[in-house]
Amino acid sequence: MGQRDHYEILGVTKAATPEEIKAAFRKLASQHHPDRNPDDPKASIRFKELNASYQVLSDPQRRAMYDRLGHRAEESGSPFASSGPFAGGVIDFSDIAVDGILGDLLGVFGVGRGDKGDLKRELEVTFEEAAFGTTKSMRYSRVISCADCRGSGSSPGHAPDTCSACNGRGRVRFQQGILPIAVERACQRCKGRGTVVVHPCDGCKGSGLVTNENEIEVTIPPGVEHGATRVVTGAGNRPKPDKAAGDLELEIRVAPHPFFRRAGDDVICSVPLAFTQAALGAEVVVPTLDGKGKLRVPAGTQPGTTLRIKGKGMPKRAGIGRGDQRVEVTVEVPTSLTTRQKEIIEELAKEIGDDVQPQRKGFMDKLRDLFG
Repeated sequence: MGQRDHYEILGVTKAATPEEIKAAFRKLASQHHPDRNPDDPKASIRFKELNASYQVLSDPQRRAMYDRLGHRAEESGSPFASSGPFAGGVIDFSDIAVDGILGDLLGVFGVGRGDKGDLKRELEVTFEEAAFGTTKSMRYSRVISCADCRGSGSSPGHAPDTCSACNGRGRVRFQQGILPIAVERACQRCKGRGTVVVHPCDGCKGSGLVTNENEIEVTIPPGVEHGATRVVTGAGNRPKPDKAAGDLELEIRVAPHPFFRRAGDDVICSVPLAFTQAALGAEVVVPTLDGKGKLRVPAGTQPGTTLRIKGKGMPKRAGIGRGDQRVEVTVEVPTSLTTRQKEIIEELAKEIGDDVQPQRKGFMDKLRDLFG
């Protein structure tokens, strides 16, 4: 058995007004509500049927498609259903920037969308500015409404004429023979504005738009990362005189630092030590984001060791405290030695021997295991 007609379910004719449909639904829904019919197991089914019919007939576009295609318009997967690309049978192609019916159909699926006025720019900050936050001023070009004609496109003392092609609607509708839908798109004569400029403004040549230099201040939060974005609402281009300006998206570029690099909330730097400092231990001066700092190097520190300075890294993304500064130790070996220095080092090498050099001892043990 096929589906019942929506008009029949609500007890109205196809000529019923929206008010009559609404009144009929309220009356029947009250009668068949499950709460009022606790002993009738079919009341819930009737109530759902009433609600489904009302959802279709109370929506002008869905009702129009139902009148044209019947229940096929509401079938799952139908392009004419409420969730389909052709919902209601009328498509507005005003913002689609591809010409022709092929472009229209592609545009329904998100291909070839018109310009929304959004801009994307890069904003460079220093490593320290990224760490502690700052306010940056930046200048860029954007499209705005012409001040001379206030966006009308007409010279002072004149007003645009109503477009005769669309009667001022800015859109025209036509029926496509291959599809049972009415296609609506921007009027080609007035470009969707509904008016035609007869006496163009000298400042904007009739477009109603001009390019202008704009300056804004952007607040950079502490701990911002390279590649992060900030959106300034309404600071983009105005795509049309009668449309709101788009947004400005700023991509943060953190400039390289001569000493530091970032790893999450931690800051990493490399510090060269003299052989004697690594062997005997020392207190050395190291750079930090807060200025000069002191680091205690334990005796016997090996090359490649990483030491930490607590709380000298980036502000934590969770908003509480700071990360650490990691100091990667390198040991510099002298390249120019006097005769006396060579003698001293040779004496030291004999005195130390191989057993008290842990890295070399481990290497030699592995070498013996490998080659027997």
